[in-house]
Amino acid sequence: MYIKASNRIGVIGSGSWATAMIKMLTDNISEKLIFWWVRKEEDIAYIESYKHNPSYLTAVEIKIPYEHISADVKYVFDNSDIIVLNTPAAYLKGALQYLTAEDFKDKIIISAIKGIIPDENQIIGEYLITSYGVPLENIIVIGGPCHAEEVSQEKLSYLTFGCNDSQKAELVASYFKSRYINTIISNDILGIEYGAVLKNIYALAGGICHGLGFGDNFQAVLVSNAIREMEYFVESINPSTRDINASAYLGDLLVTAYSQFSRNRTFGNMIGKGYSVKSAQLEMNMVAEGYYASNCIQGIIAKYQLDMPICNMVYQILYNNSSALKEVNILAQKLS
Repeated sequence: MYIKASNRIGVIGSGSWATAMIKMLTDNISEKLIFWWVRKEEDIAYIESYKHNPSYLTAVEIKIPYEHISADVKYVFDNSDIIVLNTPAAYLKGALQYLTAEDFKDKIIISAIKGIIPDENQIIGEYLITSYGVPLENIIVIGGPCHAEEVSQEKLSYLTFGCNDSQKAELVASYFKSRYINTIISNDILGIEYGAVLKNIYALAGGICHGLGFGDNFQAVLVSNAIREMEYFVESINPSTRDINASAYLGDLLVTAYSQFSRNRTFGNMIGKGYSVKSAQLEMNMVAEGYYASNCIQGIIAKYQLDMPICNMVYQILYNNSSALKEVNILAQKLS
């Protein structure tokens, strides 16, 4: 199954990041080798008629044959050798609910999801292992920094592919590498996954501070403390020789904390301006992974008795209805 020309790739999810993945793949390999799970039948009909996703990255041309797009996730699994999981973490269980371990057998599973399964309090790799028996060596995680919107505009971007098997990581990376996508190989699966989860929380924190009126000077201090807090967390959970200043960690944190395309920063900005969590979610009409991640990470912080002041601040604001200004002022005294 590792011969590049014959591998079929299935993408699970139809949001902006999944649509960007479809673009990257169809720019590199034959569209006849790509299958796509799209949840809504009406969206599939629209794509058939107009060759564009009706809701996300609408300028991207969809070149996949219509018969390769299905609302039946098992159809996509059955026709694919490599699966890219690309739904919001909170919706993954629902998307896979009719599948069994047999459906995952002998497949490479790629997680492009930067979140935690809320009910299980697990990162995606752990969930795949415990729920579907996927061997660790068959799991690849994708890290950034890489915003879907810039991929759609073919602006130079970087993806990090983490896997215990470097040959598999290199194989999968080859499907995505192009004139506008550079690829990096890593063996730090847990670090990349947890880093991707945490950077969403930190971007949300930055958005809250921006919404409250704190300036660039404070944001710089916040982000510099955030990368140290991230390193402390991942080293406590999974000690390694990783370089926290690498693109998959610091780079992904920076782009998520500062970019206009960051939905977590946008969500946090709305909270800082006084929106309730529910009203911010309704107005955005997109999932900010940092919201769900905050609750899940808090459980891990308690389990390992970690000192994580930025994550704690976000949790207090989102889940305990604490005053955003009060919590940021408390945090400000702890930053260095």
